[in-house]
Amino acid sequence: MNRPITPELQQLFRSAPFVADLGMALDRLADGECDTSLLIAPRHLQQFGSVHAGVLATMADHTAGAAASTLLLPGHRAMTLEFKINLLRPACGERLVCTARALKPGRQFVVLESEVWCEHGEQRPLIAKAMVTVAVLAPPPPSPK
Repeated sequence: MNRPITPELQQLFRSAPFVADLGMALDRLADGECDTSLLIAPRHLQQFGSVHAGVLATMADHTAGAAASTLLLPGHRAMTLEFKINLLRPACGERLVCTARALKPGRQFVVLESEVWCEHGEQRPLIAKAMVTVAVLAPPPPSPK
């Protein structure tokens, strides 16, 4: 089921300063799924002119975390435990698009898959694929008075 992307969800998604600085946009949320995008700018490139692997890894990781967060109980948080990314080809184009979906939701861990495509004109090749495991963190206990 798709969820409306409220201003509160947008703010939560961008509350990681690094992600906000990159310029990632939250495009769609559904149960166990998330789609994001990023307009490629010169600051995203490495020395040979393609998108830096760190940008691709951040996009795959943060999109997966957002997808996992749709499955959590109120107050719980998703924190990346590990991820592996395969960089399949250089990302040269106008826009990156990432889709993440939960493969194995659980009470303590969620395993997800992220895919990143690079749009260039009519072309949209798959650039990277990541497997992400997030830990489900319970809300912190209330502060003693």
